[in-house]
Amino acid sequence: MQSKILYLSDLKFNIETWKRELRFHFNEMDTFQEKLEELVPRLDDSFGFKKLEVFQNRIMIEKDAIKKLMYRCRNKMATINTSDFNEAIDGRLQNEQHTLKEDMRTYIKMHYDLKEDLMDFFIEVV
Repeated sequence: MQSKILYLSDLKFNIETWKRELRFHFNEMDTFQEKLEELVPRLDDSFGFKKLEVFQNRIMIEKDAIKKLMYRCRNKMATINTSDFNEAIDGRLQNEQHTLKEDMRTYIKMHYDLKEDLMDFFIEVV
């Protein structure tokens, strides 16, 4: 039972860390959206406007992905909070954790790719 309590505590820590990171990224997307809006007067060709629109769409898609991951984190936390401490660790929690962990890893990579692309675009539009 002690090992399960420690395991669940570690899972909670991971999920809370992911939730903080997701909230930060969500706010960061708002900041990037504001920066894109500041660039509109400086754009002078249709190609620049198209790139801006693509970034706005990518931001909306990312914010939606963040909401879905936050939902999954909340559900995972609810599962952990209602788990039976006397029951053996059956792999179900581990398998669910692994999937969420992989999805977070993929999301974070995509986030930083978008962030780099946005920052490159900001420099292009000087």
